[in-house]
Amino acid sequence: MKKIPGEMQAMCLYECGQPLKLESRQMPDPAAEEVLIRVSACAVCRTDLHVVDGDLDPVVQPVVLGHEVVGHVEQLGREVRGLRVGQRVGVPWLAGTCGACRYCLEGQENLCDSPEFTGYTRDGGFATHLLARAAFCLPLDSLPLDDIRAAPLMCAGLIGWRSLMMAGDASCLGLYGFGAAAHLVAQVAIARGQQVFAFTRAGDESAQEHARSLGATWAGASNEPAPLPLDAAIIFAPVGSLVPVALKAVRKGGCVVCGGIHMSDIPSFRYERLWGERQLRSVANLTRADGRAFLAQVRHHPVQVDTTQYRLDQANEALNDLRQGHLRGAAVLVP
Repeated sequence: MKKIPGEMQAMCLYECGQPLKLESRQMPDPAAEEVLIRVSACAVCRTDLHVVDGDLDPVVQPVVLGHEVVGHVEQLGREVRGLRVGQRVGVPWLAGTCGACRYCLEGQENLCDSPEFTGYTRDGGFATHLLARAAFCLPLDSLPLDDIRAAPLMCAGLIGWRSLMMAGDASCLGLYGFGAAAHLVAQVAIARGQQVFAFTRAGDESAQEHARSLGATWAGASNEPAPLPLDAAIIFAPVGSLVPVALKAVRKGGCVVCGGIHMSDIPSFRYERLWGERQLRSVANLTRADGRAFLAQVRHHPVQVDTTQYRLDQANEALNDLRQGHLRGAAVLVP
């Protein structure tokens, strides 16, 4: 295995609550089951904000964020099979599992007891290069999107897809928070024949117009009642107070899915909001099977992916724009 010469650059988190720092590093060598990937694009996820803000359990720092990665394989570990140099791949949040716990053995690798996560427990894609376990890379052959527009699919798209599957066969689907994930899952749901009702921050007319432009049946503020009872709702905004709101909006037997990895505290609410066999569920991570199913869906029914591009050294600006709600679609870093 010939070493790739030179250096790479990465935006590193050294302390929660502090800006990322740009630094140069020696180009790494892949381990036996890893690949070295040249990053073409990496989308910025709200989970990156949660890592920066210390909302998630602390991790060893410094760490390179970024888990919505699209790039090309530059080097193969000696035991890698099934990938080739030059191949376009995606690197999602789930970076590795133990393969031995009850969840892995029962086909629920998203709940693995000893998982690895890209951009959290191992370095991610806010960089020019990264190492990834080959078995957890998603081949992007024949995907009808360029690298920049493919990047948000690796988490916003995948988590949206898993949330949609957990919401069941909902004819009327509510989406609370209309950012990167919702603007993708809305299109997938509409292609599947579902009606989408988009709920945004009060006064965010731009997001509401965006939702309607993508085919939403209705768009309004999250404090407005739905125009008719919903069969299911997905909450993408990390706002716990939306849980009782969404439970009130769904019909008896309906389902509310919390699609984020972190959410502010859920306030107490009357049992009658839940009564009537309503369900409240959470989405935890994703599986490789989710990736294969979602990418197959996008190949057959392409989606419009709205992005705002930033240079790698503008990662802090991209994170701040996401925090302030200034984005339409997804922020994407382009090294």
